[in-house]
Amino acid sequence: MKAYWIAQVDVTDPEQYTEYTQRAPTAFALYGAKFLARGGRSIAMEGRETPQRSVVIEFPSYQHAIDCYNSPEYQQAKAQREGVATAEIIIVEGAPLGEDGV
Repeated sequence: MKAYWIAQVDVTDPEQYTEYTQRAPTAFALYGAKFLARGGRSIAMEGRETPQRSVVIEFPSYQHAIDCYNSPEYQQAKAQREGVATAEIIIVEGAPLGEDGV
């Protein structure tokens, strides 16, 4: 079953944040990640204010998603984000598809 990273990110230093965005793709490629949403328009219908960036990343499995986050490649990229952005990241396992594809 597929899994997803759901991230909400607020960037305080866009110039320094590019250090993260240049390094993170290495980890994503190693673990078969596919971006489904990345920084497009969004609106908060409930809960906290809309973050600056909302990101949804699909992985082949729950374990791939966890392994990517814990990988040395991602942890190196994440270190570049410290102090220049705040992020909330959750990993969620996808639902099994029924006979009708839903």
